[in-house]
Amino acid sequence: MKPSPVLIVLALAPFLALGQETTAPPSTPAATASESAPTLSADQIRDLIRQVAEKDMENEKKQRDYTYIERVEEHRLDGKGQVKSTETRTREVMMLYGDQVERLIAKNDRPLPEKDAAKEDERIQKLTDKRKNETDEQRAKRLKEEEKDREETRQFVSEIADAYNFHLAGIENLEGRDTYMIDADPRPGFEPHVKGAKFLPKFRFRVWIDKAESQWVKLDAQCIDTVSLGLFLARIHKGSRILIEETRVNDEVWLPRHMEVKVDVRLALMKNFDIEQDVTFRDYKKFRSDTRIVPLGQAQEQP
Repeated sequence: MKPSPVLIVLALAPFLALGQETTAPPSTPAATASESAPTLSADQIRDLIRQVAEKDMENEKKQRDYTYIERVEEHRLDGKGQVKSTETRTREVMMLYGDQVERLIAKNDRPLPEKDAAKEDERIQKLTDKRKNETDEQRAKRLKEEEKDREETRQFVSEIADAYNFHLAGIENLEGRDTYMIDADPRPGFEPHVKGAKFLPKFRFRVWIDKAESQWVKLDAQCIDTVSLGLFLARIHKGSRILIEETRVNDEVWLPRHMEVKVDVRLALMKNFDIEQDVTFRDYKKFRSDTRIVPLGQAQEQP
């Protein structure tokens, strides 16, 4: 399952690999801060962030009812920042017995060769059989681990609300909906209490929150200091960035629409990697319990 609570991405940022040299979240030309716009105090924004996180956890449950297509376009850059190679991968994302799974259906915008497509179908079938044949004990263990993950998420969200100084930057209309545009800067003296929260002071972000639904719809997070993972595992360099945008689907759920990732990372003792990714999401379909999983990456509903 992809983690979706707003700002959880900040803890995952080192693993997602961000990437562009900047010193502050970029302002958006379309953003407006009208004189009549309401003002929010830091405490009100902090409460809003917690409310948004709870809302997003509810939204995540609804996401499980949808399949969609994800296309990742990846550019590897040379030392001068020029593109030296490009690769695209297109996947079908679906829910399988409560778990999110991805099936590769195309490379470089060409359907997989029949042999490779068959391997993907076989892999998905093995996952299906494993979950179908799960014992009561295995299921109980899995559900316990999932609940543990949810509790860790809740605790982490609380850390986010305490780790930053917030202020309302303005009101912006996105896709016909008014949003609060909120900036967050690391709060001096913040002491983390949960795993992963130690990375929070390494990032600043801007988040857009739908006023009507208290749901985050856009997030722009940037690395402002080098992040080290383990002694020799990886180093994410200052300036790395991730931008995520969501969209309202069927007037009932918020789903990913677009993501940009820019990273300057050094893995272990290897050379630096400069990578840009552009990810688009499309073809959302409600996934009923009677949906059949069929070959060639197309989920079709039974009549």
